[in-house]
Amino acid sequence: MSFKTGIAQINPKLGDVDTNLVLYEEKLRAARQDGVDLLVFPELSLTGYFLRDMVPNVALKTASREMKHLKNLSRDVAFVAGLVEESPDYRFFNSAVYFEDGEIRHVHRKTYLPTYGMFDEQRYFARGDRIRAFDSKFGRMGLLVCEDLWHPSTVYLAALDGALAILCPSSSPLRGITEGQAQDDNARYWELLNRSYAETFSLYMIYGNRAGFEDGVGFWGGSEIVDPFGKLVAKGKYYDEDQVVGDISFETVRRKRTVSPLLRDEDLDLTINELIRIRERPQTGLHLKGGVEDRRSRRPKKRGKKVSKTRKRK
Repeated sequence: MSFKTGIAQINPKLGDVDTNLVLYEEKLRAARQDGVDLLVFPELSLTGYFLRDMVPNVALKTASREMKHLKNLSRDVAFVAGLVEESPDYRFFNSAVYFEDGEIRHVHRKTYLPTYGMFDEQRYFARGDRIRAFDSKFGRMGLLVCEDLWHPSTVYLAALDGALAILCPSSSPLRGITEGQAQDDNARYWELLNRSYAETFSLYMIYGNRAGFEDGVGFWGGSEIVDPFGKLVAKGKYYDEDQVVGDISFETVRRKRTVSPLLRDEDLDLTINELIRIRERPQTGLHLKGGVEDRRSRRPKKRGKKVSKTRKRK
């Protein structure tokens, strides 16, 4: 199936859901005029990224008026929204929500919350606990959020679950400026990831990053669509707002998986068995003899003094 995909590379306003909803409306109207069938907004683009203590104030429940409005907006163009989701038990998630034909079709709660350097997500957000591909009117896809992609297991699981494309909303900051390069070091690493995942798992990578500045931090933009052969379908501007549009055909996925049937040959039992073994391994590490695990070293040591067998009892 062929369809036109867009990425709204925007600069949302921090903590202002109403203003960002208007921005969503503008981008969806422009997408409809361009014939776009599916539009991807960046991570937390309905709220801004560096929310900190504002998280509870901008969180949305499924039945909120804002969610109902987003559902209505999806009647003409399907889209991915990045927002703070509030669960019935009052937990807050960094979520990506897929809207289609006036309904919520899929919700992904970010599973890997960066809490290092300039990032402190785990202080404010609950962690998602599942990776699922989902069916859309375009075909089966996976939805992951930013840091999720820095862990290869997430794409692996989505691909094994039948995803033909990965949609990834992101709020990736610029880091590591190198003189003479068009983009920063962080951007180059993301581009390497997207190409590698697309070719390795024979699927489309649709990466939607934001632009602009927030709380003194710049975002590098550079959104892109990469096909299963690693070919760049569409590319956004670095550092500036942009609307990226590209055509996607799942026949390309079929061709790549025909000539390179890596997913077909995956041994799930092997993977599961080895993961179980690794999970149960003592945390102190392995003891090796001649490059082979010495299983005797895994036995717990007995505590207390040994009593000599030859010692006479009183």
